[in-house]
Amino acid sequence: MKTVIDQIVSLSNGDNTAELEKYMSTIKNDQLIDVITNSALKGKKVCAIIKGIFEGSPPSSSEGANRRLVVYQHCIPLCESRDLQTEVAADIIGVLMLETHALSGPSLAQLASLFVEAIKVGKMGSGKSLELFPTVLTALAACEALAYGKGDLSGEEYKKQLINSLCSSRWDPQCVIHLTTMFRDLPLSSEELQFLVEKVLRMFTKLDLQEIPPLVYQLLLLSSKGCKKQILAGIIDYFKEQDILQEEEQKDGESLDLEVQSIPQDQLRHVEGTAILHIVFAIRLDHELGREFLKSFKTSYGDLCPFSAALLLSVTRIQRYEEQVFDLLKGVTIKSFKDEQLQQGSKFLQDVVPGHCSVDHMIVGTVKNSVFGWDHVTQGLVQLGFFLMDTFGPKPGPFGKTTEGSPAIARTPAQQACKLGRQVLLQGFKMHEPIRAEILEQVLSRLVTKTASPVSHYLDLFSDIVISAPMILLESSSKVTETFDHLSFLPLATVQGLLKAVQPLLKVSMSLKDALILVLRKAMFSSQLDGRKSAVTGFLLLLKNFKVLGSLASSQCSQAVSSSQVQVDVHSRYNSAANEAFCLEILSSLRRCLGQQADVRLTLYEGFYDVLRRNSQLASSIMQTLLSQLRRYYESEQDLLPPVKLEPCITAHGDQVFLQEPLAHLVSCTVHCLLWLQNMRRSFNAAEDDDGDDEEEEEEGYQSELQTILESVIRRMIKCELEDFELDKSAEFSMGSSVGVKNNIYAVLVMGVYEVLIEYSFVKSNYSKSCFEELMQLFNRYFKLAEILKEKSGKGRAPSHKTPRSLLSLGFISTLLTVLFRDSTQSKQEALSVLRSSGEFLRYALSVAVQKIQQLEETGHTDGPDGQNTDRTFRFLCDMTSVLMWRYTNIPSVVEEEGRKEKSSSLSLLCLEGLLRVFTTCQQRYPHKMAQLLANMDVAEDHPEPDEGNNTEMNFFYIRQFQRALFTQLSGGEEAFNSKEAQLLVSILSVLSHQLKPSSQQFIQMITWTVKICKETGFEDPAFSKGLLSLLFNLNALYKSPVSLLLQLCQDIHSELGDIDPEVEVENQSHFAIINTKTTTTATLLVLAQVDRVLDELEWLIARKKIQTASDKSGSDESTQTADQQDPIEKAVTLQLGKLLTALNELVQTSLPSGTCTATLLRELSRTYAILTTLVKYYIQVCGTQHGTLPARFEKLVKLSGSHLTPQCYSFITHAQSAELNGADDKKKKKRAEVSVAASAKLLRETKTIPELIFSIEQYEKYLITLSKKSKVNLMQYMKLSTSRDFRINGATLNAALQEQDDSQEASPISSCNSCITVLSISHQRIMDLPRRKGWSVVAHPTCTFTSCLYSSSIVKMADTDLEILDVLVAFKSGV
Repeated sequence: MKTVIDQIVSLSNGDNTAELEKYMSTIKNDQLIDVITNSALKGKKVCAIIKGIFEGSPPSSSEGANRRLVVYQHCIPLCESRDLQTEVAADIIGVLMLETHALSGPSLAQLASLFVEAIKVGKMGSGKSLELFPTVLTALAACEALAYGKGDLSGEEYKKQLINSLCSSRWDPQCVIHLTTMFRDLPLSSEELQFLVEKVLRMFTKLDLQEIPPLVYQLLLLSSKGCKKQILAGIIDYFKEQDILQEEEQKDGESLDLEVQSIPQDQLRHVEGTAILHIVFAIRLDHELGREFLKSFKTSYGDLCPFSAALLLSVTRIQRYEEQVFDLLKGVTIKSFKDEQLQQGSKFLQDVVPGHCSVDHMIVGTVKNSVFGWDHVTQGLVQLGFFLMDTFGPKPGPFGKTTEGSPAIARTPAQQACKLGRQVLLQGFKMHEPIRAEILEQVLSRLVTKTASPVSHYLDLFSDIVISAPMILLESSSKVTETFDHLSFLPLATVQGLLKAVQPLLKVSMSLKDALILVLRKAMFSSQLDGRKSAVTGFLLLLKNFKVLGSLASSQCSQAVSSSQVQVDVHSRYNSAANEAFCLEILSSLRRCLGQQADVRLTLYEGFYDVLRRNSQLASSIMQTLLSQLRRYYESEQDLLPPVKLEPCITAHGDQVFLQEPLAHLVSCTVHCLLWLQNMRRSFNAAEDDDGDDEEEEEEGYQSELQTILESVIRRMIKCELEDFELDKSAEFSMGSSVGVKNNIYAVLVMGVYEVLIEYSFVKSNYSKSCFEELMQLFNRYFKLAEILKEKSGKGRAPSHKTPRSLLSLGFISTLLTVLFRDSTQSKQEALSVLRSSGEFLRYALSVAVQKIQQLEETGHTDGPDGQNTDRTFRFLCDMTSVLMWRYTNIPSVVEEEGRKEKSSSLSLLCLEGLLRVFTTCQQRYPHKMAQLLANMDVAEDHPEPDEGNNTEMNFFYIRQFQRALFTQLSGGEEAFNSKEAQLLVSILSVLSHQLKPSSQQFIQMITWTVKICKETGFEDPAFSKGLLSLLFNLNALYKSPVSLLLQLCQDIHSELGDIDPEVEVENQSHFAIINTKTTTTATLLVLAQVDRVLDELEWLIARKKIQTASDKSGSDESTQTADQQDPIEKAVTLQLGKLLTALNELVQTSLPSGTCTATLLRELSRTYAILTTLVKYYIQVCGTQHGTLPARFEKLVKLSGSHLTPQCYSFITHAQSAELNGADDKKKKKRAEVSVAASAKLLRETKTIPELIFSIEQYEKYLITLSKKSKVNLMQYMKLSTSRDFRINGATLNAALQEQDDSQEASPISSCNSCITVLSISHQRIMDLPRRKGWSVVAHPTCTFTSCLYSSSIVKMADTDLEILDVLVAFKSGV
């Protein structure tokens, strides 16, 4: 064998081809195969031997060609055998590739078949020889003809057959990567490439997870040939499925079958991360791939998953795509939330499109997955989080004002998107150390720079970061310290939020606390008022959170700011003396504020009470400070009236008067601190030691002095007349003069003092009758002054007076209402009768309660003690709700006859208003505590207790209570009907109905009851009917589609208002008695608002369907539909539109009053035709891509719109224009001299709706023509020629004009043709101007002496193509 090898090599090197050929002919094929095998295994001279064999085997001879083929057929399996060294196999393949072009066609065909068979049986495991396959196929494609079966095929066709056979066969998972690599080098048609890509993508699930990244890499390289969208979609879909499987396995846990082998989560995430890197690298090199990638997400967000979201965020690292990706994610996020909101509010949409893709779930999933080493995603997450918060955060209100308090739950799509950004940043901060510094820096930067817009969302994020990772934050304490330097320049709300957030850090970081104190001291002397208020706020927060040892432990004092934050034992770091010295030092700084502006003092007074409760050891200093301040305004002479000095409370600057001392708040702060201190000392008196004698004496000293002062003030304030304060009825209260401003300030101060004294008297009274009599005297003085202030302020054209906020505390109001209405203790009845006998006092107590609840609803807190404490506030709210509910249900409003005669609201109405505000507040501020609120409400004695375990049952129990009250109202007849009370009841029912699940039996009962009330109630009260119909619509939308209801209401409105044609008698239909003469306008506007809502839903569905159709273009054969197989969405849209057109058909025949109703209907009609046009465009798209037949339902819809609605629309336009003209004539008769700019603008606005409607109808008809041509169905047969253009001919007017012409023709000196006489008779100047405007030549009739004769042959020619003049000329020529 060695001799053979040496002989072949030597003859090959000697360039003696003839000798070599002769020698090769003596060697058998088996011997050659052994020679090649042995040389290959040894790795010696194998390439030289193969070259020698090829040189001695000329392809022109059959023997040489066969020998070459044998070599190929042997070498290919040999290279795949894994017995050869990699370098040897590569060299052999290289030699074979060089000689492939010399093979004959049949040899190439055999060789290609060898490859295909080897792949089918899985013998291409190593894939080394596959490099040769593309060369074989390329050479094969160049052949002219090859035998195939019984005939011949061209080389190109033969190659296609082979590729088809190969892609249709089963592939060994081991060779998938090699085959994909091989196909990269092979020229492929687009069909072949698509077939191949589908095959490779199907193989993904059969591969080991570790083989996915290299296959992804090869596919991305293959994408340079085409099918970019398909490849990317396939990769994303694979990982999406894997994520879903992983999630299901985690949910199922132990319930999985043993056969199911779950993929380790960390392994899957690392593979996903590698795949993302490959794709991003490919996009960086191939921008066409990047464009295709972004394009696929712009049409629909349904493909978004944690993997694709991570991929998008990684692509942001490529600068050219950064802005596009964030805009895309922003649009996708807000669209997802809007779609979700739309679906949640409509049962119709929920039935048609049951599922919803939650984008926030996907993005949060990406954040969680990024913990597995996805460093290329984290930067994008940070940018996305801030992008969402910046874009969708709260916006400044009018004049830069912001609404106080952030809602407890994100309701609008913008709020949800902002919350998502906050979640992304918070989770990113917790999981990824490298991005923490950047997140913190950007948050603090925005707090400092965004002074003109609200930053509550950034404060919430910062607070969450502090709570979740305080120790990590201490590592970046220098950034927090830098932020402190800007405190005096920030808005007060920002300062408060920031300081509350950093409280846990101050407890563990001495340097941070010292830095803050230094900044606050500087701010105390700031030239800006807000800066000084910020300093006071900061110092008060420090006092509340640094307790001095020995302070009374009061569980009620715990603030929300620290309850959920890190608890640190301060005393382990700082001793008692240090804390006490620190707090006393702060108090001495705060005393300086008592000489500053009223706002600064007010901030201090409002904060002292909370400081005292948290730090009771500071009681002496605080009380001494308040006492010394109170002495300045207290008149110590007991015989002098009034007991307080009002003059020092104001200051003047030029002509302007300002409040200097908020005296009422000072007294209020002093009283609340004194009462709390006395209460706590009594509680802990038994536990105190004898060592505290000195301290007790000191406390008793200022307490007794304060009590003496307050008792003296009460005694003398009762004696005071208004004249003592210079505030009698003759006093001026105009805010335009300095005297009026001063009197207003005095009045508010005096009223505030009275209120504080009322609360103090009640608390100290111990239910003594004499004390309550004193209290009523105080109230009478207060009420008298309040009435004067109200009367004086109401005289002006625009009342400038706004009722000042009451200084009564929420806790006191809660207690007061309970004893006034529900306390049945026998020993207290005599004393309480003093208070209960005064209707004004009862009304005052309820009014203050409503005011406090309203403040809580708007801002999230109330003034006074415990106003900032969420838990105590909610408890007071529960107590008040119980009282209000009991009072309303047990004492009907019918009993309150005297309340009806007075202008002010009755007690029952105030109770109802309070209940409405309570339920609304609870829904907004405490959404998860609604059940607790209802559980705390007591019910009437004659009703069974609701089941507290079942929230729905309990909620429905109270709904029935209010339903019963409303039914009682409606049963009493119109004379006993109280409209305001009924409206409040409906509003309460509306709020409570939100707590019912639409699928529950209680919800169905609720909607059934509402429908019944609407059908049976015929009161002519527009406001009440508006509330009731709104409730009906809101409930109905969550139960079923509202179009059937709309049709009935439209029929009722038509029946009530009559037809636009006076000669037509409308059938008397009355489905709903609530539709009557006085309520039709209100009902019409509500119905049209519902129509608009239905159109929104239909527009959303059609847009969704268009996106689906565009993405399913590839499946043209399977998407061909017949009328019976209509898509469910198409069917739902068609049916919904058909019913809606029927309802609108009723309205357009109705003689609606001109104005808002008519204009709104015209707008909705325009929108309806626009939606119809969109649907027609959709079917044009379907017919263009799928060649399907039009559904029969759609043809019926077109027929309905063309034969029924469109003619009626034109009739309604005529009616509307004539109504406007008549209305305009009437106005001219009444007010000829007056020209109102507003009225002109309104008229212009209303007249725009008619051209818009006509344009919408014409657009609809235009696209119907296009659809008719594409679908080969004549849809225009249902359309009639429209008649509303620049003019129209009224037959009656024309006949009358012609009659006049006949009568006067003989006497007429002018010889004119019929055309001109007719035009002059109907006085239609626009027709005469038309030819001139159109640029037509006007030729006078030979016998007509009228200079502007309209009869012209040129006009007649133009009339054939111009609809504007056609009807007129026909009428003129025929002499109609």
